[in-house]
Amino acid sequence: MLGYLQDGPNLVTLAMNGWAAPEPAWWLNLQANPDATVELSSGRRRVRARAASGEERARLWARWQELDKDLDAFAARRPRETAVVVLEPSE
Repeated sequence: MLGYLQDGPNLVTLAMNGWAAPEPAWWLNLQANPDATVELSSGRRRVRARAASGEERARLWARWQELDKDLDAFAARRPRETAVVVLEPSE
């Protein structure tokens, strides 16, 4: 189970492993094969995953910061930048 937020038609989540150093297995799997199906309370949705970068990443990270004021402190526990994962609808 992952927390997510909506960004237009996209779902956005953070690739964290309890803030531990290793990348979560689900994110490694999506990097190898970005096509997936997510199951939401409203039903299943086909998506294609990618990491946000640049201005998009900054904007989406700021949205997560609105939900968790301690986000930067938690993220600082990791040796690398936490990926902001965008799940775009696919057909």
